[in-house]
Amino acid sequence: MIKVAILDDYQNVSQEFVDLKKLEGKYEIKVFTEPFKNEEETIENLKSYEALLIMRERTLITKNLIKNLKKLKFIITSGMRNKAIDLEAAKEKKIIVSGTEINSNPTAELTWALILGLARNVKLEIDNMFQGYWQTTIGIELKGKILGLIGLGKVGSQVAKIAKAFGMQVVAWSENLDLNQCKKLDVLPVSKEDLLKTSDFVSIHVVLSDRYRELIKLKEFDMMKKTSFLINTSRGPIINEDDLIIALSTNVIAGAGIDVYEKEPLPSDHKLRFLPNALLLPHLGYVTAENYSIFYTQMLENLEACMSGKPIRLI
Repeated sequence: MIKVAILDDYQNVSQEFVDLKKLEGKYEIKVFTEPFKNEEETIENLKSYEALLIMRERTLITKNLIKNLKKLKFIITSGMRNKAIDLEAAKEKKIIVSGTEINSNPTAELTWALILGLARNVKLEIDNMFQGYWQTTIGIELKGKILGLIGLGKVGSQVAKIAKAFGMQVVAWSENLDLNQCKKLDVLPVSKEDLLKTSDFVSIHVVLSDRYRELIKLKEFDMMKKTSFLINTSRGPIINEDDLIIALSTNVIAGAGIDVYEKEPLPSDHKLRFLPNALLLPHLGYVTAENYSIFYTQMLENLEACMSGKPIRLI
């Protein structure tokens, strides 16, 4: 009987979306709900497993991990892209790697939750309502403001469309910006510097790569308006986290809405957690019932296909 590990099911919800009991007798499945403390612990816990069903970019599937998991045959991830997997190492060991479909609209929707939350001081006002206070802040309107999008792909394009509905001006920059897409969406292409200097809200929607790692540092924060807000629903390392803390704590910018972090889960004593102008969410971008249903259903479809010798959705 093949041993299967479902990793990083932080909320212990995988069994709400697929009936694992139906697979008893065919697979021996264990659900891991807590992240491993280190790679040694990961290896110790997973060394007897032949298949890993993983949530994208949570547990790192490194070359060393792959080397030490002698029985591993299949890695199945949510999404068709997962930077946490060393694909070359998997290929060398002839391990099959496959993925699932993913809806991009939840991340675009969450981006607007953060923008609106910052504009209207929602977190503080909610906290104050529970403490008996009334109208303690003054918000700002979105109409007429400038939204700067770093990246105009699937998610960025959806965010741009919603911005237009609010009556905002939209500008965009990326290393490979599609000018036809800009024209189609009535988005003004600008330089990175101009975007940072003019935007009231800067929202990040590029894929993490070497060219975008630490794209936003103190130099970039200094270019931004003191009244501007930064939103990141893409990947944590695109922003230098230490510089973000400095920028927020010294009011270089007005605030930030953050859903992604350098280290996840974010440590309970992390300085970001204690900044009043930081609106923080625990990487909820893709965490919806619709996406989880797709993830776990297709993960098991992929596993069955692998077992039949006809793998699908290969990465």
